[in-house]
Order: sequence, then C-alpha cells, then structure tokens
Amino acid sequence: MNIEQLRQFDAIATHGSISAAADELRMPQSTLTRSIQRLERELGCELLTRAGRHTTLSEAGSLALEYIRPILREIRLMREALDRLEANHDSLRIGTVAPAPLWHLTSRIVERFPDIVLSSETVSQSTIERLLLDQSIDIAISLNPLRYPAFRSCHLMDENLYVTLPVTHELAHEDSVTFQQLDGESFLLVDDIGFWKPMCDAQLPHSRFLIMKDREVFRQMTHNPTVAHFSTDAPVFGSIVTDESHVTIPISDAIAHASFHLVVRADGCRDALAVFDHVSHA
Repeated sequence: MNIEQLRQFDAIATHGSISAAADELRMPQSTLTRSIQRLERELGCELLTRAGRHTTLSEAGSLALEYIRPILREIRLMREALDRLEANHDSLRIGTVAPAPLWHLTSRIVERFPDIVLSSETVSQSTIERLLLDQSIDIAISLNPLRYPAFRSCHLMDENLYVTLPVTHELAHEDSVTFQQLDGESFLLVDDIGFWKPMCDAQLPHSRFLIMKDREVFRQMTHNPTVAHFSTDAPVFGSIVTDESHVTIPISDAIAHASFHLVVRADGCRDALAVFDHVSHA
C-alpha cells in the first residue's frame, strides 16, 4: 500500500468511475485498474463493486474511505506546513512597529543584499519582543533598543509627527501644537500606520478619524482644503510638502517623536546578522 494508491482510490470515490478518475489523474485506465486491484489484494477485500461501466464503493470500500481521507488530509497539511517552513527559511522575516522604518530598512537591504527575499508584518511593540524571543522573526524594528545579552541593537532612524491643517484653521499660525490642542478635531488617516494609530487614539480621545486603506486615495484626499491629516519627516517620504490650502506644523509632545531601533538575536541567522552589521556600521 502506498500514498498514490490511496489518492487513486479517493479519486474513484470522488468521480464515481475508474475512467473519470483516470482522466483526472492523467493516467491510463488500465494502469489505474491494476493499481486498485493490488490495493484490494493487499487489504484482502473488494473495495469497489463493478457493474459494467459503473463503479460504486463496496461496504468495505466505504469503510476504507473513512480512514483514507483523513490520512490524505494530514499528508496535505504536513506538506503545506513544510512548504511554509521552507519559505521562512528562504526569506528574512522582519517584524516592525511602523511602516516608514521598514521601507527605509528595505531600501538599505535591497541596495546591499539584492538576493535576500524579505517578508514582513506590522505588529505592536510587545508582540515584536515576543516574536523575536521565540524566533518567529529574524529582525525587529522596535521603539526600544532591547539591551539584553541575547540581542544586538542599533539605531535605525527617527520619525517626527506633524499635523497638516487648513490655512483657515485657528491653529494654522502656531509654530508648534500639542495633542491637547488638537483633541476633538477630525483627521484623515491612512491605514496600517503601525503604533502611530493607537498612539493617536490615546492622545486624541475626542477626535474622529477617517481611515483610508488606499494610499493613493489618501494622497488625493489630503488636497481637500477642509481636511486635516498627519505627516512625518521620515526619509522615505522625502521633504514635507504642503499645498497652498494647508500648513504643516510640528507636534511638540515628546510622544510625537519616535526613535526606531534595529534588533536581532545574537545567535540569529547569517543574513539577519549581515544586515544588522551593515546598518550598524553605516
């Protein structure tokens, strides 16, 4: 008995005939018939009842199918799990708390290590630390340097949050503003901004946020002269650009400043350590 025979029997049960199963499996009908006959001899019972061109499962065949299909399912799940494991081994897994430092790091990696394949996910700070500890990711972009013997940390980049207001807004002529001054306003936000979203929720509890999932639509909406939104000085965004209907003002609260750190395990994979060394020595 082998796995192929089990798949063949399952195909016959699914399609209702040996000929249809042979077409599905892309094999000669005679070959499929002989294979099933060998399976029947090995099991010591007839699995199929043949009446002319029609094939049905015997009582023994129906019973066997109840065992065969879970076996095939477990084999499929095993192969999918192994494929995922292999994919993880072939890629450098990055966890980040915000998108801008990930884009910045990606540009550095692509330039220096063009053959490295990257996979990434945006998660919370506490999740980043857990994923790095249990080796679910190879590199972390963290708000904290995680100065433990098991980790290596270095500064990656800084990002400062600004608010962009209509020129007619009462705060438009201020040199800087605070979250307290902004609380209660309505803001346009782009989706998937990492830790910045819960930070805005906490600092602006009385504000309303219109979340845009499409970044291009978000950019178009920011030209609306009545819309307020946030921007940053992250290097990947270039210089802050404001149209004539808006003014961009720095937010003075310390929490509006983020310092991102690159963190790897000291016993991490070769590619992760090579990326860390490249960034830390730049």
